[in-house]
Amino acid sequence: MLMIAISLYVTSVQAAEVSPGLGQSIDSEEVSSVDISIDPRGENLPAGSGTAVSGATVYADKCAACHGTDANGGDGLADSLVGGIGTLATEKPVKTVISYWPYATTLFDYTRRAMPLDAPMTLTDEEVYAVSAYLLFLGGVIEETHELNAQSLREVQMPNRDGFQSVWPDM
Repeated sequence: MLMIAISLYVTSVQAAEVSPGLGQSIDSEEVSSVDISIDPRGENLPAGSGTAVSGATVYADKCAACHGTDANGGDGLADSLVGGIGTLATEKPVKTVISYWPYATTLFDYTRRAMPLDAPMTLTDEEVYAVSAYLLFLGGVIEETHELNAQSLREVQMPNRDGFQSVWPDM
């Protein structure tokens, strides 16, 4: 019985050392070219800027079909993005980007990587700053002429900023 156990162990160790031959190795430069994630502190935010004024056009062209003309979602549409402030502690909380998300940098990161749903990662950085500004304006978080960029986006105080315990140091 011991010989069978040792044989199985040796076989499994040898199998683990054999590569399945999938994919290929890439260097750190290639990794950085696809690592576009933005943490809540705003690390790695790209150059560019946008305002709600320019974001209204981007939103109408690339977002409204799913999220509704005023970002309120609707029948058969994607979730509402604005509204819901003050509802989180109620029986029927309305979790939106504005009412629930603690960091505006997360809005930029998610929009940049995942939207529009039918063509993710096709928005330019300027379009992402602009549509983020538009949503923050619709939600009453910033003024219509407030310019979002790598610095100012970090400074946006979301309504639910203190609704979470942060795992990020120095936040």
